[in-house]
Amino acid sequence: MKLALNLVRRCGTVLRTFTSTASRSHENPLGLPFRPPSAPQMPRRSGPIQKRHIEHVKKVVVVASGKGGVGKSTIAVNLAFSLAMLSHRPRVGILDLDIFGPSIPTLMGLQHSDDPHLTPAGALVPVINHGVPTMSMGYLVPRPPPDSSEFEGAIVWRGLMVQKAVQQLLFDVDWRDAGGSGPGLDVLIIDMPPGTGDVPLTLGQLIVVDGAVIVSTPQDVALTDVRRGISMFKKISVPITGLVLNQASFMCPSCNTAHELFGTSTNASRLGIPLLAQLPLVGGVSWGGDRGIPYVLEGKNGGEKDGRAGDIWRDAMNEAAGKIWGLVHC
Repeated sequence: MKLALNLVRRCGTVLRTFTSTASRSHENPLGLPFRPPSAPQMPRRSGPIQKRHIEHVKKVVVVASGKGGVGKSTIAVNLAFSLAMLSHRPRVGILDLDIFGPSIPTLMGLQHSDDPHLTPAGALVPVINHGVPTMSMGYLVPRPPPDSSEFEGAIVWRGLMVQKAVQQLLFDVDWRDAGGSGPGLDVLIIDMPPGTGDVPLTLGQLIVVDGAVIVSTPQDVALTDVRRGISMFKKISVPITGLVLNQASFMCPSCNTAHELFGTSTNASRLGIPLLAQLPLVGGVSWGGDRGIPYVLEGKNGGEKDGRAGDIWRDAMNEAAGKIWGLVHC
């Protein structure tokens, strides 16, 4: 495959377009143009790695869980928008580090977006929807046309390729507004993959993380894996901000009584971390995610069909965003 870069013009600046035909190697899995090393280098011998900040990003918050299927990516997207809607309107971005199963393009309505642009220096330009910039492996792999029945291309990489791809997503994205001439981000939300493998380890070793939001459902089988995730973050010195308990209850639409279908919050309290929010089971959250519309953007009028449960969900998410902002900026 050959490197294919198209020239486009944005805000008076010539930018190049990344395409999925770019050549890849173990040292450059995303197929980006050559740039001087921007990421801290992994030592070949045992020794400390000097963590650094992501350029043009003030604070980094990861959203993680040791368990897949608990709604982590949905929480990450809605948390980003709740933060962006705080009274002082911070600039918030979303980075999807799930290399093998990226969900952010779908949740943001960007699964059929054009290939990302490149700055003159060869950095990736985030893809934007609803006013929030995003970057994901899902934008960088071959994708079938919208009306096609073909499956999207799978990533089949070993550990070294994954580690280098994570490094490139962390350090080769220009998060400044207006194609590199505007302000950077106040907060970057990083959507982590499930488990305790190469991706969270690479992130924890290379960058300064200001907080980790843990997402789980109340079942013991989910909380068991979450404990492993919490243990991993502690080992790599990532501060735990708190827990978001997803699908904590079902709100009866007739009597507004909460029913704990999957376990009680008492189970989660044994994790020993602050409880940031308990979110009820709300159909509109899934409906909005499939259509690329974060639920917190719906507003009270948009989610009337969800009744009291929808109001509780949005209020809890917005309250959690306020808590997280205060904790990472203290």
